[in-house]
Amino acid sequence: MSGTLNKVMLIGHLGDEVKMHYFDDKNCVGRFPLATNETYTNKTTNERVTNTEWHNIVVRNKAAEICEKYLTKGDKVYIEGRIKTRKWTDDKGMERYSTEIQCTDFTFLTNKNEQQAQSSVAQQPSQPQQAAQNSAAPQEDDDLPF
Repeated sequence: MSGTLNKVMLIGHLGDEVKMHYFDDKNCVGRFPLATNETYTNKTTNERVTNTEWHNIVVRNKAAEICEKYLTKGDKVYIEGRIKTRKWTDDKGMERYSTEIQCTDFTFLTNKNEQQAQSSVAQQPSQPQQAAQNSAAPQEDDDLPF
């Protein structure tokens, strides 16, 4: 095969809110950090070890506006895209590099109804626990990317 492939698929949690930048020609760019975790057991100490990797995600135009509207810090999301490394010069004249994931597709994995039910239970502990659990039950979703 003589072709090449630049494809990234990530499932992780937002580390911050989506930061938007608008341009004069009505285009926009949204940026946010995404955390992915790797957990394993250290064989010598039998200790659970978790490594977190941070990814800089970039979304454009309508997709950026959708992400800004619906995603909040901590939400779980599936991101599909490609790796892009940018070269730039900082204030001191040093050449710097920044590696980003240019998002081409995404799927929200955090159920907003479930989040709202959990937050309302936390705010109003006088509600019956079973009723809150029934409303927060996960629903089957055939649109998951895996």
